[in-house]
Amino acid sequence: MSNSVDRVIDDAISNKSIVGAEIIASRGGEIVYRRAAGHFDREAGIEMPQDAIYRLASVTKPIVATTALAMADQGLLKLSDRVDRYLPYFQPRLPDGSLAGITLSHLLNHTAGLSYGYPDDTTITTGMQDTNLGHEENLTRIARQPLLFAPGTGWNYSVAIDVLGAALAAIHGGTLGEAAETHVTGPLGMRDTGFGVSNPARLAPAYADGSPEPVRMADHQTIVNEHGETTIFSPVRVWNPKAFQSGGAGMVGTAVDILTLLEALRTGGGGVVSADTVAAAMRNQVGSLPREDAGLRFGYLGAVVDDPAAANTPEAPGTVNWGGVYGHSWLVDPTNELVMVSMSNTAQEGCLGMFPRNVRNAIYADFRPG
Repeated sequence: MSNSVDRVIDDAISNKSIVGAEIIASRGGEIVYRRAAGHFDREAGIEMPQDAIYRLASVTKPIVATTALAMADQGLLKLSDRVDRYLPYFQPRLPDGSLAGITLSHLLNHTAGLSYGYPDDTTITTGMQDTNLGHEENLTRIARQPLLFAPGTGWNYSVAIDVLGAALAAIHGGTLGEAAETHVTGPLGMRDTGFGVSNPARLAPAYADGSPEPVRMADHQTIVNEHGETTIFSPVRVWNPKAFQSGGAGMVGTAVDILTLLEALRTGGGGVVSADTVAAAMRNQVGSLPREDAGLRFGYLGAVVDDPAAANTPEAPGTVNWGGVYGHSWLVDPTNELVMVSMSNTAQEGCLGMFPRNVRNAIYADFRPG
């Protein structure tokens, strides 16, 4: 056990910033820390088990991105392909009305000019909100909105991976979930990860930040962060078969399944993606385009640490990290051979609060080689 990590977890639970969590860390492929703590279901008095299934939110993204990379390696697509080759209905335009050529690589690195908010059309949804819209119905609405910038000329976190997921489904000739299972989750044995819940009794109830303690999420829960930004969560979405399979936020999965994926990437692809493709995916793919997060660039899987001092992180340069707004955080540090998965049932603290940063710092304090 780790005194530092244990203390961070115990403090977060005792001060009621987190309801329950599971942390797994590996070094050199060996698990060096694993603990589930707090409550799985606070109201029922059920403690957090080590096999809880979580709504993944944006932890879905690296799974879908890896699916795209695996399909590229097999010659099923090229990252330079235009999106409208596979989704003819998706042809968004620039503010001047000119057609923009968005490629699959633009989607992967979030340089497509898309957004995560479309106030001019409130029927547009992401993988966080419940909906009866399919891919084409939702993405057609998005395509009517002007792009923020010409593809490749800026960076903006967005619904891009939802678009990518629709393209992968079209290329595969089935659903996005079937494509992911064929190329990634199936071969890697990620049995509890997908767009359906393998065991409903193990799906962790979701909680929302609150004072004096988090509140159990309603079917449609609004959270406003410290910057005044609003996110609508719909935990019921996972049960709606009509909702499009969101490549950006729609999957569920376990901490150990995510560790399996990240370890496969750290060690060169795990047989589902080539080592060269993984190396490219984990490199900076956005050049010097402005990003508001100091010291961080972006690849095809998540943020890439460029300047640890500027990013205020103990992670080595080349570390890839990201999270999921339902309460999760992850990192792959090839230099130190460290992988960390932090899963919680508490949004947004488990993703955007101090908890994931404190866990990360404690992991490095206790387990960094040397």
